[in-house]
Amino acid sequence: MAAGLLLKMVGFCVWALFWLGGTATVSTTAFAGGDAVVVNARSAVAETDNDFVCATLDWWPPDKCDYGTCSWGRATLLTMNLSNKILLNAVKAFSPLKLRLGGSLQDMLIYDTGDSHQPCTPFVKNTSAIFGFSQGCLPLDRWDELNAFFQKSGAKIIFGLNALNGRVPMPDGSLGGPWNYTNAASFIRYTVNKGYDIHGWELGNELSGSGVGARIDADQYAADVITLKHIIDSTYQSNPTKPLVLAPGGFFDAAWFTELVSKTKPSQMDVITHHIYNLGPGVDDHLIEKILDPSYLDGEASIFSNLQGILKFAGTSTVAWVGEAGGAYNSGHHLVTDAFVFSFWYLDQLGMSSKYDTKSYCRQTLVGGNYGLLNTTTFEPNPDYYSALLWHRLMGTKVLSTTFNGTNKIRAYAHCARKSEGITLLLINLSGNDTNHIYVTSEGAQTQSARKESRRFGHIPGLGEAAELTREEYHLTPKDGNLQSQRVLLNGNVLVTDANGDIPKLEPVQVEGTQPITVGPYSIVFAHIPSFYAPACR
Repeated sequence: MAAGLLLKMVGFCVWALFWLGGTATVSTTAFAGGDAVVVNARSAVAETDNDFVCATLDWWPPDKCDYGTCSWGRATLLTMNLSNKILLNAVKAFSPLKLRLGGSLQDMLIYDTGDSHQPCTPFVKNTSAIFGFSQGCLPLDRWDELNAFFQKSGAKIIFGLNALNGRVPMPDGSLGGPWNYTNAASFIRYTVNKGYDIHGWELGNELSGSGVGARIDADQYAADVITLKHIIDSTYQSNPTKPLVLAPGGFFDAAWFTELVSKTKPSQMDVITHHIYNLGPGVDDHLIEKILDPSYLDGEASIFSNLQGILKFAGTSTVAWVGEAGGAYNSGHHLVTDAFVFSFWYLDQLGMSSKYDTKSYCRQTLVGGNYGLLNTTTFEPNPDYYSALLWHRLMGTKVLSTTFNGTNKIRAYAHCARKSEGITLLLINLSGNDTNHIYVTSEGAQTQSARKESRRFGHIPGLGEAAELTREEYHLTPKDGNLQSQRVLLNGNVLVTDANGDIPKLEPVQVEGTQPITVGPYSIVFAHIPSFYAPACR
């Protein structure tokens, strides 16, 4: 017993040295080969929206195919089975989940409000048309059905409007002329009159910079955004709150984005949205190699940084979102972007983007294609769904500066804990060979009062309230150790919905706080450390 107590006291001394290390340089190799994550707990470096996690729903019909594979099925806005229990429960579990409704075909979509004087016909394959489909239509009864689902599930909706109406070809290959907003304005009025709650209206999809299929100059786009702002202000004038105005839902182009921000500042555009498909085409055979390459993952940081630079320099109230991110374009890659391995990319993106003051991050898709959070046919959650849900429940809005002094195969992010004391740490191990034992220390957390000091030393395990020195850990690993598995284990237990379509409980394991965090090969760990004193989180 004496030996056991001695070991416990040695463990506490190691833990206390790291936790109380402040700004001192601490050797992290002397303690059983452990490495250290250093969290600057003095102040937050960024802040996200409360509902940071967002997902998309798209318009693609079942005959949308890529590389000979048709991966969308009946899982999109016009065809999805809205009575599916798993789908409803999956959205409700977030309370709330932001849903961005849009995608390539939104700029080919009319709304059946009667003003267009056209029949309301579905999208039809047409290889000579932009994006490979004819113009389609959203029937108002389907819009009513969708809103009934959104209300029941508690989703917050961002709707992407058709920005190509009224455009004419220009000599430089772009589409010019002012946006014909008649149909969109009529649709917005219908939505308001029905009492449907819309969180934001977004103008256009991937028309920025060089565009995808079509492009519009930034000067004209800015004028159209201001027009949308006027429509919303007018239509919602009797409402206590107004929806957000978002644009352009496209790929980052520094000069184009700078002009858009400059001509809509200080407050005509609430959110500037950009898309991320940095892994290349879904047909790429090297996707897994890219996902597991830390230098490749780091490449996206410059875009987040540059966009924040543009916003800060402009002096605008506009904030940045990732409006759509599927990693690999053209519907992703089955057993990669819908499998466990993709959580490495996805969670790293959530961590990285939040560090650069991104307020919301919309994953392509909730369901549909090969990159859905849910399976396209069964709606059973894929591994990334659980990654997203854990982030949403554990990672608070305040982002803390975090560094890891060991291998670059460990990715480390820390936030103030959500609705709780302390911090939540996210650790991602890109190595399939190494188990890491990681201590957590703070930089600048010694500003607490003497009372705080004595309170913490009064709760040494075995000598006081041991619960204060425990933490909760959530370890995610692939089923059977297979990175391409579509089943994920939480603390060794497989996560699946039950017979009623209920999302399983996500239960942590309790770990003594003096122990290092063990991060196994090819695994992900969320660690909630309630006893970590962080002035930034007060």
